[in-house]
Amino acid sequence: MSKRNFYQFDHDARKDKGPPVPPNDAELALSTIGQHSKRKVAYFYQEEASAFHYGEGHPMKPARLALTHNLVFGYGLHEKMNCFRSRSATDEEIAHYHSSDYIEFLQRVTPDNRHLWSQWMTRFNLGVDDCPIFDGVYDFCLMYAGASLDAARKLSAGTSDIAVNWSGGLHHAKKWEASGFCYVNDIVLSILELLRVHPRIVYVDIDVHHGDGVQEAFYRSNRVMTVSFHRYDGSFFPGTGNIDEKGVGVGKNYAINVPLTESVDDDSYAYIFRNVMNDVMESFRPTAIVLQCGADSLAKDRLGCFNLSIRGHGECVKFMKNFNIPMLVLGGGGYTIRNVARAWTYETSVLVDQVLDNDLPNNAYMSHFGPEYVLHTPIKDVSAENTNPRQKLDYIREKIREYLRGVEHAPSVQMQEIPSGLEKLHENGDWMADKNADMYADFREDIGLFSDTRNEKELNTADDREHYQGEFDQDRDWPDEEDVDVSL
Repeated sequence: MSKRNFYQFDHDARKDKGPPVPPNDAELALSTIGQHSKRKVAYFYQEEASAFHYGEGHPMKPARLALTHNLVFGYGLHEKMNCFRSRSATDEEIAHYHSSDYIEFLQRVTPDNRHLWSQWMTRFNLGVDDCPIFDGVYDFCLMYAGASLDAARKLSAGTSDIAVNWSGGLHHAKKWEASGFCYVNDIVLSILELLRVHPRIVYVDIDVHHGDGVQEAFYRSNRVMTVSFHRYDGSFFPGTGNIDEKGVGVGKNYAINVPLTESVDDDSYAYIFRNVMNDVMESFRPTAIVLQCGADSLAKDRLGCFNLSIRGHGECVKFMKNFNIPMLVLGGGGYTIRNVARAWTYETSVLVDQVLDNDLPNNAYMSHFGPEYVLHTPIKDVSAENTNPRQKLDYIREKIREYLRGVEHAPSVQMQEIPSGLEKLHENGDWMADKNADMYADFREDIGLFSDTRNEKELNTADDREHYQGEFDQDRDWPDEEDVDVSL
């Protein structure tokens, strides 16, 4: 594994702030440090994940996780949370969504043997500029996916109200290919885990790029509503996310896209975000939230084009927190890493109801935050022209309201009673039966809007509970007459 020495802390940081990572406990033992906030917040971190390197000049820098973690600890926010050292996911867990041949390729390919896999790299979209093959790439995927899965299980078990994994949120990865710096889609895996307990989940994405991988995974599901706020002009990566993409089959109207253009500011973003999410929450009535907090929507991001301040970005987190239902909070994009760390630290403080001093605490990466050395550095471009007038935002809102009128209010689904925790699953001896019953519940045939974006076609197994069962059906899994033909 290619690592950089990110963990040589100066004497003051060690003396004043204590250890930079949670206790090394393979069983995820609880770190009970200090007084907790009113809502139970779980924080997941694995220091090794921040030491991987995509390659010289690549904008994705896992080192941003170390910067974030040190600020979180420097401010003492760990004292307000239950901190866990996350484990790595297993191959079997990754296979809950990703295809077996793609997983095997990730396991075996290395920079040294890549020449032996040339015909496969095109198929799986690796070895290209955005998704390079670097040392330990699969280990990296297992680490961030394991943290997201552990966080989801804390919510499912009811032992946490909010769970945070800033290493997760890699929303572009597809079932059998890498895309946009993302190799394994930890978000999809986490949602599948949450669906074992929660009948309805809303996925909210505030990355500047469209959350295409998550939308694709649940494009035909009425149990997951995906809501993405992103730049869209037909050419900006990944090229999807038009407002007319709304789902197909029983998933029609359950994919919500908010296409924005350059230099959207705090006021405009807050206006459309609050109105759309109020409408979504009222119509869909989810039982859990998954929030992807991609920080490339901040002003002055290396790859972004929005004009949001750190506080403006954090307002989205605060708004969703106030719905007071279980919430999984993940990272995502973000390529000006000093501002990524600032934003995610501030948003951690929002989750634990703490007000932070604007002067940054002493930490091992202080030099990254100069010359201001403050949390809310002035990053907004005051000369940028917001290309998102109120009239345009109102049109988007009304269009989405039209879609939401076609959503079944709080759709009922047949839920299987499961034990309250993973330990009881093992104790009762029905782990494999439960796993097999849930593994394929929301997988769909590869048809519809995204069919021309994949390198290979593959049929997926659907759980018997997903088929219409006449008057006994509880999840409305039959096609409307207008939904029979879903090809474009």
